[in-house]
Amino acid sequence: MLRFQSMVISSCLLLAVTAKKLQAQRLIPQPTQVTATTGVFKLSGTTAIVGGNSAGEAKYLQEAFNNRIHLKLPLQPAAQNNYIRLSLNAKLDSTLGKEGYLLKVTPAGATITAASNAGIFYGIQSLQQLIRYNETNGFTISGVEVKDKPRFGWRSFMLDEGRHFKGAAAVKKLLDEMAALKMNTFHWHLTDDQGWRIEIKKYPLLTKVGGHRDSTQTGSWNSTVYDGKPHDGFYTQDQIRDIIAYATARHITIIPEIEMPGHSAAAIASYPWLGTQHTPIKVPGKFGVHYDVYNVADPKVVTFLHDVLDEVMQLFPSKVIHIGGDEVKYDQWKADAGVQAYMKANQLATPADLQIYFTNAISAYLAGKQRRMMGWNEIMGAKLHEYNDNKDVSTTQLAPGTIVHFWKGELKLINDAVSKGYDVVNSYHAATYLDYNYEQIPLEKAYAFDPIPAGLDAKYHSKILGTGCQMWGEWIPDEMSMEEKVYPRLAAYAEDGWTLPANKNYREFEKALANFYARWSENSIFYHR
Repeated sequence: MLRFQSMVISSCLLLAVTAKKLQAQRLIPQPTQVTATTGVFKLSGTTAIVGGNSAGEAKYLQEAFNNRIHLKLPLQPAAQNNYIRLSLNAKLDSTLGKEGYLLKVTPAGATITAASNAGIFYGIQSLQQLIRYNETNGFTISGVEVKDKPRFGWRSFMLDEGRHFKGAAAVKKLLDEMAALKMNTFHWHLTDDQGWRIEIKKYPLLTKVGGHRDSTQTGSWNSTVYDGKPHDGFYTQDQIRDIIAYATARHITIIPEIEMPGHSAAAIASYPWLGTQHTPIKVPGKFGVHYDVYNVADPKVVTFLHDVLDEVMQLFPSKVIHIGGDEVKYDQWKADAGVQAYMKANQLATPADLQIYFTNAISAYLAGKQRRMMGWNEIMGAKLHEYNDNKDVSTTQLAPGTIVHFWKGELKLINDAVSKGYDVVNSYHAATYLDYNYEQIPLEKAYAFDPIPAGLDAKYHSKILGTGCQMWGEWIPDEMSMEEKVYPRLAAYAEDGWTLPANKNYREFEKALANFYARWSENSIFYHR
């Protein structure tokens, strides 16, 4: 506890309310409106949590206070003073939405009011950031009124475990930090060329074979050096259910990504008939874009993908399913007589047309299960990669209702997508890829990212659902190296997604990070210094 108190004291020096000028403390992400008021609320072991209809959030708050400041506050049905009250008010939906909240702190106590329990939860995150400690008064919260709601409804972090498996404890640790930063979407990249990480009961070889590789490339993309060490790991369906429950309690939706038709070498190594070559391959240890792709002209392969998606949808309640769709090399399709005959029969002029034709069929399948498809922006059919021919573009229209996950190409491609009616999540790689080092994306550049690109017509702004930051795993073999890339940039991306541009200030954000540096140190998180 002394270690925690000393760190809070140091951050308090940066954020103190002086006698000369009443000044509201800076939060991350910065709220819509913060007004400092007079008085101080003193927390003690007798401070009551009045949860009302927010029992889960009340229990979460009780556990958070016990874990962080070692105060186990009682849960009570009512209290007149010395309270933290959680109050639902459906009328706030019209002004603050489902995730907004009001927070009021007076000497009598703190009240969080919101239209939904998600808003209550985010108010709790702000309340925790406002706690200060000194030896005279103990734990206190200065008087304040906060009115807050997010700028965007989609605020995501993506973890790639196809390349390097991290495990349930690491995922839960990430979910805790996302929750503290009011991020609401965990994008889970579970399959790739180098590994299949989700148990599919109908196809056990996907994890028995596809979840294991003999060795892993080290050094750089062009390196011929391998570590000679086996790498494996996958999540059982029970483990996934447990992680989903953990995320749900923190108002985080998990979006699973099952790559198709490319990035599928691990699956094809498990069941060679899924590809066009029908010859055994090993799960590759080399990173980069591989040639192996699903034979989408084979009905048996499409049935396999339906079966996989069925089990995924039984596990994940998310209304959105990410199907990848990026970086597909068309060489094997071009060389296969069966694929070429299928294209001719369906009047598909190019492999890009075939990809969108297949993708649209997957979209229809998901829609029939009341799910919505999402994919990287290659699914629009534009040429984004040097390994594809200039003529390999599509004239086939992508299925309506698709969420386009923008990561690469000229920003005019966003305009093309929204003008055609598609919703977009902006994850432009040069600004949001966490595997890039701090020279490529320094903290200030991460903080400056605006999900709405400059020049986008205002009538399309509502088509930008929000933003995501991506932790690709090729060169991130362990949890420590991952954390150093993620923190503190995750806090910057959280503010990009939540805070209005007019309320952003990088220098003030830097100062407010002192609270999170203390938190991360307390939680043994290895952040970049």
